[in-house]
Amino acid sequence: MDVWSIIGWGGSALVVVSLLQTRILRLRLLNLIGCIILVGFNLVIGVWPMVGMNAVLAVINVVHLWRLLRHRHDDAEYAVLRVNSDDAYLTHVLAAHSRDISRFNPGFVLGRTPYAFLVQRGESTVGVVLAHDAGSGRAQIDLDYVLPAYRDFTPGEFVYRRSDVFTDQGFTQVLAPPRMRDSSPYLNRLGFHRDGNALVLDLPKD
Repeated sequence: MDVWSIIGWGGSALVVVSLLQTRILRLRLLNLIGCIILVGFNLVIGVWPMVGMNAVLAVINVVHLWRLLRHRHDDAEYAVLRVNSDDAYLTHVLAAHSRDISRFNPGFVLGRTPYAFLVQRGESTVGVVLAHDAGSGRAQIDLDYVLPAYRDFTPGEFVYRRSDVFTDQGFTQVLAPPRMRDSSPYLNRLGFHRDGNALVLDLPKD
């Protein structure tokens, strides 16, 4: 097998692998790389319809990547909805992803959580945040879960920093989930800081 055949097969393999990804950002990036490789490969061997198709697919991927990255921190793209802990849709989301939730949050059990939030991007649910009152104006996060497709993003930030869902309830600080207390670049980026054995976020004051 010559070098160009290896390159062609490699590009095709990348496109196939990209379609197996659950994360949207990773899917688009791998698909883009595969399409670029196949554009070059088909240029060399002179298969012009494949050059055109892969070039168009590459442009589509670039546009989608640009939109995803441009709006990943845009609060106009996301909405935070407070729901009851026994809300039927919330229960469905948690049940549908129970195995994934237990993998990253061993021991988590849904109870009568006073504060439950769904993070929405359009019609799609991208994350769930559950919390309870820990006293002294502090909200303790019990669960911060992001659905697999959006795991390259940080939708929880719209609950912690770009929403008044906690301050409206009289909270002044948010405590990180116990499993994330040791080290979490994600929480550090959101402004959490260490306070004794806890990671704490100071909420903005009016």
